[in-house]
Amino acid sequence: MIKVEGLTKRYARNVAVDNISFEVGKGQIVGFLGPNGAGKTTTMRVLTCFLPPTSGTAEVAGYDVVQQPMEVKKRIGYLPETPPLYPDMEVAEYVEFVGKLKGMPTGDLAAKVADACERCHITDVRKKLIAKLSKGYKQRVGLAAAIVHNPDVLVLDEPTAGLDPEQRRETLSLIRQLAGDHTVILSTHILPEVEQTCEQVIIISKGQLKAIDTMANLDRRLRGAEIIQVEVEARQGTLGRDTVQQRLEQVAGVQRVTFREAKGQRLAFDVEGTSGQNIQPDLARTVVAADWNLVELHAAGLGLEEIYLQLTGAGAPANQGGAQ
Repeated sequence: MIKVEGLTKRYARNVAVDNISFEVGKGQIVGFLGPNGAGKTTTMRVLTCFLPPTSGTAEVAGYDVVQQPMEVKKRIGYLPETPPLYPDMEVAEYVEFVGKLKGMPTGDLAAKVADACERCHITDVRKKLIAKLSKGYKQRVGLAAAIVHNPDVLVLDEPTAGLDPEQRRETLSLIRQLAGDHTVILSTHILPEVEQTCEQVIIISKGQLKAIDTMANLDRRLRGAEIIQVEVEARQGTLGRDTVQQRLEQVAGVQRVTFREAKGQRLAFDVEGTSGQNIQPDLARTVVAADWNLVELHAAGLGLEEIYLQLTGAGAPANQGGAQ
């Protein structure tokens, strides 16, 4: 649905986007991440035909953003961080106005506006002035305007910025509902939102593409050795921390065992195994043979924050403002 090859954008001597290439399949929700100044917003402006690339190509739904910009705009919906709403218009009036700007047939417009309002849960305020709405409702109005023409691709730039926790939850739920019918690119600085919502992650830093993959694959790529979380409990009496740790360290393929925490009569450890070797069966057999209860045993994945920091070299993930 989206195909970018060798995309570069320069401003005088500054290279905002440096020879990046990626593809996004139909119906996916993809998180677009990077520090401030990484090139995210510039990339989205190229995809939405707001800026021309210096070199390289970008296609949306099979149409080139330079050669066929009007065809691209028909197939894309864009929600900037601050939606360009007209406060003196009613909600349905504004969504209809945007539909007309998109060139939608007059005969279909009323039904499409009603459908967009329903999907974005703003039917109850469709006759209200936008100026009187809360920020959460205004964000929904902007999203309804972005989907009213049923675009193939939705580009959402910080769609939950400034929302309270409940509004953020509702907006993310709505975005998940839009997947399948639309391909969604979600730019956000709130990493848990990406983990909760996105199937793939694109990470960009200093204009260069650092990764595009699923969370699971990124975890496997970045972790040199597998970490297994093990929690055990004595069948009778109590367990000694050193006793359990020493027994786990004797399992073939174990490189290191680190005590994590005690939970009442339970002891939890992180067990680091040799890369490419499955140590889980042997760990389980060792615990059972020692006549302990095996409460928990599973592979521990890297969090998105750890992945992000490793790939970008950033001191901490950004949490506010839009990157260029």
